[in-house]
Amino acid sequence: MTGRAEQIRQALDALGSAADPLAALAAAKEIREAAESLEIAVAAEVRRDGGTWTEIGAVYGTSKQGGQQRFRDALGPDDPDAARRRRRRRRA
Repeated sequence: MTGRAEQIRQALDALGSAADPLAALAAAKEIREAAESLEIAVAAEVRRDGGTWTEIGAVYGTSKQGGQQRFRDALGPDDPDAARRRRRRRRA
């Protein structure tokens, strides 16, 4: 995660020193992409550490389902629930 945070810092510096609006836009895009990547990585860490979808949803002011909808596809096989779903499918 440190690498992602550093990427955000560098993009913020680029935004602050942008010579024109197009360069500022490119820096803003980089900030958004890096922040989104960091957000997904932290959500995955929360899930690996036993955090619930209800807790994640609460951070965003949504329900358990809102937390799942926001991150489940991005987490994919990194989500601890994915292994449980696979086991259930095999038993069925």
